[in-house]
Amino acid sequence: MSTLVSESLLQQVLGAYKEQGVSDEPSFFVQARQLAFERFEAAGFPTVKNEEWKYTNIHSIINKTYALDVDVDIEGLDFGAGEIPKLDAYRIILVNGQYVLAVSELESVKGLSVVPMDEAVSDPAFEAHFAKYADKSDNIMVALNTAAFTNGVFIHVKKGAVIDKPIQIIHVATGKEDFFAQTRNLIVVEPNAELELIESFITAEGTANNVQNKVSEIIVKENAKMQHYYLQLAGSVSRYFNHTEVHQEKYSLYNNYNCNFPGAPFIRNNINVRLDAENVESHLYGINLTAGDQLVDNHTVVDHLKPHCESYEWYKNITQDKSVAVFNGKIFVREDAQKTNAFQQNNNMLMSDNSTVYTKPQLEIFADDVKCSHGCTIGQFDNEALFYLRARGIGEESARILLVHAFAFDVTTRFSNEVVRKYVEELVEESLRTS
Repeated sequence: MSTLVSESLLQQVLGAYKEQGVSDEPSFFVQARQLAFERFEAAGFPTVKNEEWKYTNIHSIINKTYALDVDVDIEGLDFGAGEIPKLDAYRIILVNGQYVLAVSELESVKGLSVVPMDEAVSDPAFEAHFAKYADKSDNIMVALNTAAFTNGVFIHVKKGAVIDKPIQIIHVATGKEDFFAQTRNLIVVEPNAELELIESFITAEGTANNVQNKVSEIIVKENAKMQHYYLQLAGSVSRYFNHTEVHQEKYSLYNNYNCNFPGAPFIRNNINVRLDAENVESHLYGINLTAGDQLVDNHTVVDHLKPHCESYEWYKNITQDKSVAVFNGKIFVREDAQKTNAFQQNNNMLMSDNSTVYTKPQLEIFADDVKCSHGCTIGQFDNEALFYLRARGIGEESARILLVHAFAFDVTTRFSNEVVRKYVEELVEESLRTS
């Protein structure tokens, strides 16, 4: 579907790609980029006529010009906004997607390799998995990223390695002129390995308007386990397209905890999980607190391809002011996926008469021996409960915070990392106090 809006950013991207000339990258790399570019060139940016983008109008974002390749200056850059108090973790700093070794705190960890994407192309594991999963999804922003990404990291957890501490990636957006950045990450967790990854997104002070188009491919191999946290804390000048593609092999476990807070005015998250072997388990949890004119759009796909697998998905939205929250969740159960157990739930609390929620939970089942359920609820903030608490001497602000915590509890209590759970609860409270 061709875009009907101004071709400003589109022409920039197409022109930059065609001008870059002959690449010295390996042939498989060049081929992936070329195929992705042809796909993007044919389709253009998505519009609201596309059902998957019905509630997410990107006209105002792409109808502008941006710098496509900005220099990274880390001198005096403050990463403190992305730090989690009391969290003992290995730290990776990505500034506009560029791996900054000088300010990262990743010691030599047995069984772990972290290298920039451009240095990873000679690794057999990289070649085996790069652009093999995300690019098969129906998302033109992924094609754009594959064709033109410039930065990112390859994280490789070796067979049997259990990383003793979480790895925290702090994504920093910074630049003095309006810019468009594209980050590509590839994460491979080998058989019997375990990884806990926490991604925090922040915006440096004084940063110009920016758009981030980020793609992560995650491969969780046989009997491997991965806990994955996503903490969106970016400022009002940053806008995000995030696509996470997860491929799971037998007996693997993948848990995703997706948390978005007031700040970035536009956030589109796509999380696709493919359960492509027997006895696979995957859990997706989401807490989204929106405010102002913010739009947070979460699209999830859980694709059951083989029998004896289990998925559990629970997203909660809390909307304030004139903000908009979108949940579009799809569960597919293919013909071969007998004995599937799949659960999906979306609950929404509107704290303002002017806020909006769009929710679309979906099941497509092609097998007959399954246990599947889905549902959603939308309701106003409970003023009767607020009155009850205030009548017992609790102040209005504290009572509101207490009721929101109670609403979010079903999800936050499932966080595997207690430090991150408390941090998220504190962020919820802080956001409510300042709203």
